[in-house]
Amino acid sequence: MPRILLTGATGFVGRAVRPALLRAGWQVRGLSRDVRRARDRWPEIEWVQGDVGDPAVCARALADCDAALYLVHAIGEGADFRRRELAAAQTFAAAAAEVPSMRRIVYLGGVAPGDEPSEHLQSRLEVGEALRAGPVPAIELRASMIVGHGSLSWLVVRDLAARLPVMVLPRWLRSRTEPVAIDDVVVALVQALALEQAGSAWFDIPGPDVLTGKQILEEVARAMGHGRPRSLDVPLLSPRLSSLWVRFVTRAEWSVARNIVVGLTHDLLARNDDYWRRIGHPVRLPFAEAAKRALDAEAREGVPVRGPWGVVERVLATHGS
Repeated sequence: MPRILLTGATGFVGRAVRPALLRAGWQVRGLSRDVRRARDRWPEIEWVQGDVGDPAVCARALADCDAALYLVHAIGEGADFRRRELAAAQTFAAAAAEVPSMRRIVYLGGVAPGDEPSEHLQSRLEVGEALRAGPVPAIELRASMIVGHGSLSWLVVRDLAARLPVMVLPRWLRSRTEPVAIDDVVVALVQALALEQAGSAWFDIPGPDVLTGKQILEEVARAMGHGRPRSLDVPLLSPRLSSLWVRFVTRAEWSVARNIVVGLTHDLLARNDDYWRRIGHPVRLPFAEAAKRALDAEAREGVPVRGPWGVVERVLATHGS
């Protein structure tokens, strides 16, 4: 059985893709900073403790692996996070080159905007470039918003839709994106490991719908049974100011809210959707269905929303907007 190193194994995408890798016949080795907790929760796979920025850890974790999934990315952790992210990717690529059995790295990055990217998006693009520049062939998959319970960007839009009886809509919510369901992202990642591709390459993996931020919020509100929410356009509210009230309304940390909002300033649209045809997966989940599945997963997990916002959610869920 081939062996794969799964970095970011305890994160949102890592947790989603791990069962699919096992079903596909991979022996999965996870990399985690807290290996004791990870092993207690997911004992079915092998675990290595450490950080991708440490050459010795990378060498130990990659030993005897045939492939690697690179799912590590910090969202605004410190003033120099871009430098650290790039250095970690270069360290990982160099360590992978020393493993004779290593044949491919697959990286999940972000869609490149048409204009100058935010610092967060620029970091993701730089990491992809660094991995593709290494000796081991790398496939970079670029997604915009990933829809699923546990996604940070989904958490932001979910909380806004659930908690605002009247939605304040800054100008940046007119920007368009192509949200993709986590179910489709998992298919894309697993199929990338066997993709017939000489050398390194990058591909966009868009969802089937082109939506503005406003339309996304409206669809999520409808999925929650709120009907069409009332909205108020506020054209002078900048993304950085918007992130203040986004942070107040949602459960996302300040750095997360700020980087997500600033990243939405421009359209995030795929160059094309050729990748889906190449892997034989042209039909993807519409946003409305992906949102429903995310809400159903949240309900199954049964995580209570407490405090004042929990009251607001229950009132809106009962009476609509």
